[in-house]
Amino acid sequence: QVQLVESGGGLVQAGGPLRLSCTTSGSVFRFNDMGWYRQAPGNQRELVARITTNRIITYADSVKGRFTISRDNAKTAVYLQMSSLKPEETTVYYCEQGLPGTGWGSWGPGTKVSVSS
Repeated sequence: QVQLVESGGGLVQAGGPLRLSCTTSGSVFRFNDMGWYRQAPGNQRELVARITTNRIITYADSVKGRFTISRDNAKTAVYLQMSSLKPEETTVYYCEQGLPGTGWGSWGPGTKVSVSS
């Protein structure tokens, strides 16, 4: 019954910004860590950014200084503000929710980001 739905994907020019949103339902949001992942064709799904219940943030080295993850517990949502996007970052981005210490997690269906050169 936990549901995550991503939105905000689309076409953007290289160097431009894009903001992804993930809305959630079916859980006590504030008890969960949240993350954004992406998976390019032929690649493993990789962590882009993660924010814990206490707002401890981790970024992939490739996005540090360009992406910002945030959460709004009142709206039960997590966001990924992306800037200076690169064509190689064209892929599907996924929202993930996990309950610390339990191994329980859920994924959204993903939202496609296309960066044109």
